[in-house]
Amino acid sequence: MDLEAEIRRLQTEVAALRAQAQASADYIAVSNLQRAYGYYLDKARWDDIADLFAEDCSLEINGRGVYLGRERVRTYMHRLGSARYGALMNHTQLQPVIHIAPDGMSAKARMRSFMMVGELGGAARWGDGVYENEYVKEGGAWKIHKLHFYQNFYVDYDIGWNKAALPLLSPFADLPPDQPPSEDYKVFPDYYLAPYHYKNPVSGR
Repeated sequence: MDLEAEIRRLQTEVAALRAQAQASADYIAVSNLQRAYGYYLDKARWDDIADLFAEDCSLEINGRGVYLGRERVRTYMHRLGSARYGALMNHTQLQPVIHIAPDGMSAKARMRSFMMVGELGGAARWGDGVYENEYVKEGGAWKIHKLHFYQNFYVDYDIGWNKAALPLLSPFADLPPDQPPSEDYKVFPDYYLAPYHYKNPVSGR
């Protein structure tokens, strides 16, 4: 037996296993980060949400334009209103597809959100959309670097999507974005496919 060759082989194998284990841990961390965002959103914990973002982040939700930096994210979130009696903002996040970069310092993820929003005695809606997000690892902690939510539909709960749908949500008049929307798209009943950050895992296309 060539002992030196065997040691080199084992060292290579251990390094590969370490990288695989770290990538798995990073996958879980990114998933938990995004899910924490959703749970905080449910209960209007806007400062907790802002703290999940990197300092040089961006946020783009529906057709409201792009907001740059953590403090602008904080301001945007507080614009959505406070937790109060009769308010509902359930924000379920499903179908995560997460890819960690080879260097383990960034990641991308796509996931779906299904929402129940409204107020007792007022408007109430179903909603659905897709996230295409980017993340960075800073000081060993994963943070949201780019959050981009594509609205698929909002509909009044008592009417349903088989009869009516609301247009793309427009910018806040009292909180203009730092940049205009990065994409001009239509929502249900029109068809739009939010771009994927990844190729087909089987065909490679």
